[in-house]
Amino acid sequence: QVQLVESGGGLVQAGGSLRLSCAASGRTSSIYVMGWFRQAPGKEREFVAAVTWGGGTTYYADSVKGRFTISRDNAKNSVNLEMSSLKPEDTAVYYCAADDTVTRTPQMSVQYDYWGRGTQVTVSS
Repeated sequence: QVQLVESGGGLVQAGGSLRLSCAASGRTSSIYVMGWFRQAPGKEREFVAAVTWGGGTTYYADSVKGRFTISRDNAKNSVNLEMSSLKPEDTAVYYCAADDTVTRTPQMSVQYDYWGRGTQVTVSS
């Protein structure tokens, strides 16, 4: 089992920046990939970014490319999401996720077995 706890959400004006962190505990040695997803009110959960734990390969949704950066800190068992040039449409609950199986589709939420409780990000216009 892997436990995930997100932090760093909050309220920011459009154009601003926020940094989300996700701390993993438990069987962290088994993690293959960690990702961030988000869900806005009335919308389905959508992929934001992911990073493989070993090789550090990164994946991004087109909507956040060039604005968000995902990174991992293996020593601290954590993954961060640096968000800049934030837009009101980035407003959502952001969830950290992890999986311990090799996957070629880290963009799919069904690939992930472990989820955090989420952290709210609100971008005002």
